Amino acid sequence: MSPRFAGLPVETIAMAGCVLVAALIAYLRDPALAGRGFVAGGRLLGGVWVNLALGFLLAGFIEVLLPRQALRRWMGTESGWRGIVTGWIAGLVVPGGPYVSFPMAAGLLHAGAAAGPLITFIAAKTLLSPVRMLTYEAPLLGWPLTLARLFPSLVVPPLLGLVGQWLFALFKPR
Repeated sequence: MSPRFAGLPVETIAMAGCVLVAALIAYLRDPALAGRGFVAGGRLLGGVWVNLALGFLLAGFIEVLLPRQALRRWMGTESGWRGIVTGWIAGLVVPGGPYVSFPMAAGLLHAGAAAGPLITFIAAKTLLSPVRMLTYEAPLLGWPLTLARLFPSLVVPPLLGLVGQWLFALFKPR
């Protein structure tokens, strides 16, 4: 649970503060610039809100449909290397961008997945997306550069998961 101030999560207050500061700076430069900033933000939201909503719905279904015992066995605190490998493979095969993967990670966390497998999942999803590699990276940058980035990236997610699990234990409130 996030720390709260005046009943709101601190990150919500921080984000609202950033928006207010940006709006004030834009307004002081040119009052019309502030309006254009809000319109641009609304346009961006209009382009992604469906994916965000679907991602959060998927996360909710993951939370209620995955048997907790199976999730704990495959990705829980006692899963060890099995959890790291499961997170790594899931990050490779789950389709969609951050609108899907982060709500999915949140659903897995609420359902009992441990930090290490989730960090591995997020890292693999970010670094090793086969769809991105085949549709953008290789055609635009060529196979030599794509492969030179791919092979070292294969070992990074499990390492991040292991180190992240250790760090999470240090940072986690007792």
